[in-house]
Amino acid sequence: MDFEQPASSQGIGPLPHDSGTSFRVWAPNAEAVYVIGSFNGWSKKQHPLSRDKAGVWSADVPGAKPGDEYKYRIVAGGKELLRNDPYAQDLTSSVGNSIIHDPRFDWGDDGFQATTLDRMVIYEMHLGTFCKGAGDHPGNIECAVQRLPYLRELGINAVELMPVMEFPGAYSWGYNPAQIFAFETDYGDVAGFKSFVKAAHEHGIAVILDVVYSHFGPSDLNLWQFDGWSESGKGGIYFYNDWRSQTPWGDTRPDYGRPQVRRFIRDNALMWIEEYHLDGLRWDATAFIRNAHGYEGDPGSDIPEGWQLMQRVNNELKARRPNVISIAEDLRDNAYMTKNAKDGGAGFDAQWDVRFVHRIREAIVSADDTARNLDAVRDAIVHRYYLDAFERVIYTESHDEVANGKARVPEEIAPGNAATWEARKRSTLGACLVFTAPGLPMIFQGQEFLEDDWFQDKDPIDWSKRERFAGILRLYRALIRLRLNGDGVTAGLCGQEVSVYHVNHKAKLLAFHRWAKGGPRDSVVVVVNMANALRENYIIGFPRPGAWHIRFNSDAQEYDPGFSGAGASEVKAEETGRDGLPARGSVTVGPYSALIVSQDG
Repeated sequence: MDFEQPASSQGIGPLPHDSGTSFRVWAPNAEAVYVIGSFNGWSKKQHPLSRDKAGVWSADVPGAKPGDEYKYRIVAGGKELLRNDPYAQDLTSSVGNSIIHDPRFDWGDDGFQATTLDRMVIYEMHLGTFCKGAGDHPGNIECAVQRLPYLRELGINAVELMPVMEFPGAYSWGYNPAQIFAFETDYGDVAGFKSFVKAAHEHGIAVILDVVYSHFGPSDLNLWQFDGWSESGKGGIYFYNDWRSQTPWGDTRPDYGRPQVRRFIRDNALMWIEEYHLDGLRWDATAFIRNAHGYEGDPGSDIPEGWQLMQRVNNELKARRPNVISIAEDLRDNAYMTKNAKDGGAGFDAQWDVRFVHRIREAIVSADDTARNLDAVRDAIVHRYYLDAFERVIYTESHDEVANGKARVPEEIAPGNAATWEARKRSTLGACLVFTAPGLPMIFQGQEFLEDDWFQDKDPIDWSKRERFAGILRLYRALIRLRLNGDGVTAGLCGQEVSVYHVNHKAKLLAFHRWAKGGPRDSVVVVVNMANALRENYIIGFPRPGAWHIRFNSDAQEYDPGFSGAGASEVKAEETGRDGLPARGSVTVGPYSALIVSQDG
């Protein structure tokens, strides 16, 4: 399977030039196609398009220019159909008109390159709620630009945007795209989004975008029976017209077997990377691209051409932009998602790790200390798909985990009172594991200042908590700094190696070692106390004898005056073996707390 098409189908959509605009649209079952718009007084017949043998209709319209509105008038089966351009990058609304957009934009000297995966910290953002909009409007791209300095100070170097493609109405998570090439009008315009990306790059922040190729719509869906043809009452040329059309979100799975549909999706992915200078894509619900029911181990429902689509798009993205980041939200624990395409994999760089989030959330949310399963926590820490520890995105909160009535971690810990001591302690304990376990750490917007309400697309995050929980914000900032080896003494947190070498089920305490090459300023020991009990003078093993410095103590009172501040600033490790390591030392760990420890050179 490839993306090569007859030359006539290259450059689908509106193509403005000095003297006008060329229009091309795929409508193989149409009897006639016209372009109508503000440039011809919406004349129904003034500008007919000519058809080629591939079913692509085209015409050049002198005087049609960026900013002009238009539609296609398609005649088929005795009916007149008014359709927006599937490739339109700008619309008046999801039920309005297409707009010829101006692709020109001053990127300056934007040569930004995202950091490598071992040094990436992701912040998941929903544009509509990251900021509060004016009146009855959601937040927008201009407001988000103003918050970029805050993210830089937090230590974030990658934002992952929930979908920004045109969707019905003003409010949505974005996973119901009506037009996948168009930027959501309620968030701003095309130039505004490019300005956001440019500004993010100037702050050292990569931009990753969620894209939805498992289904389209289902409402305000211009592609539905686009040129009048369909079978069994289904979606027509852009969709499967048999049992494969069905998804949990509607009867709208794209037909990955049609070359033109594959090309449509491929062109969309390339547009975001090349025209918008985005640094990566996160594919939503990939399990439903490769299997009709999203199942694992159900070959009768597999969609081989969906798997091939992912391979081919990922391969082409890498060929054009070797540093592009490709992330799958598959949630089926399938290691082949992140295996190289030449070896049969789907070719993604990383995937969301469902094992980590479920096991860690269960461990920190449980009200009963005795119910905390340290074996499950250990397995979540060490899990990887292949040899590369950074093929997984690890988190305790994402839009899926904190929506549809599912609460944020502090709220799950203490329903109705998410600011309690236990909620603060155990939610930050989860953050400690996110930033010290091997993987790409991700937090959801507001998590860093104890946002507690469950995610809704009409409820912006409460920025007043940034001051109210300033200590918790400092804790996240400190964790991110250590995770990125900001002080040059925790290189092991960027390394591949991990060993959970101490697990005490009775005391609910574990310790693990992270390292890249090992030795001072590299080897990191993380001690995690998952019980509501102070552990004083607790003996554990250490990789080397000598002085080990406490770089971080989540129980420190600088993070919250209600914390105990238990523990010293240094551990003296003696040259006597323990836990299979050559040295041992005594630590004091506060209740529901974690320590990060390393040596100087």
